[in-house]
Amino acid sequence: MVITLPERVESMTPMKKTPKVVVENLNFYYGKLHALKNISIEIEQKEVTALIGPSGCGKSTFLRCLNRMNDIIPGIRVEGRILIDGCDIYSRKADVIQLRRKVGMVFQKPNPFPTSIYKNIAYGLKIGGQHSKSEIEGIVEEALKGAALWNEVKDILHKNATALSIGQQQRLCIARCLAIKPEIVLMDEPTSALDPISTCKVEELILDLKSNYTIVIVTHNMQQAARISDRTGFFLLGELIEYGETKKIFTNPCDKRTEDYITGRFG
Repeated sequence: MVITLPERVESMTPMKKTPKVVVENLNFYYGKLHALKNISIEIEQKEVTALIGPSGCGKSTFLRCLNRMNDIIPGIRVEGRILIDGCDIYSRKADVIQLRRKVGMVFQKPNPFPTSIYKNIAYGLKIGGQHSKSEIEGIVEEALKGAALWNEVKDILHKNATALSIGQQQRLCIARCLAIKPEIVLMDEPTSALDPISTCKVEELILDLKSNYTIVIVTHNMQQAARISDRTGFFLLGELIEYGETKKIFTNPCDKRTEDYITGRFG
């Protein structure tokens, strides 16, 4: 019997994905404080990357480096490179406004504007140059659906957003972020202020969103990282100790410090 091999065997080999974010030897200083030390990491596109570690270890500082939110802090200094789609976001030619449209952010505590649900989302669109009422209405609906909130608020769009529950407010903030059509969504402890039911809804939402967005989430909740992330990075004292597939990090870490943190020996 003759077995015919495929003419192009290499076509059967999965193509290696191009990372969305590449960080090379990143060092970050608050004045003389060396907050991040030689961080190098590749963040894959359309995956959830979780950053874990004790308080004050540099997770949130690193997250804010990805959209240059730290720029507003006096006395900071950045060394190394952060490439998004191959472009150095800290180069002199980088457009910070465009960067922050491309890299949206959701904060630890919900921060809706004290105005209507509709205006919370429409405001950013108008600032960005959208003026067509019909287009804005369509984007508002799309964003609220994307944040799994539309069915709960579609009949009260002109109600003040601060009247929503805390969990709904956080999903509104996610919708506000999605409305500007970012490619990357950064989330800094997005469920730490939420009850378990709201936390579950946000986690389900994150899993849905990763089909369209690259998501980087800082979390103290290791069970959450294990549930929703594809890859996990462990930070300690400003260093990235270990980074890899979440299953391996939680079941067979390479570094004893990672194991000690995950098993609760410190942190």
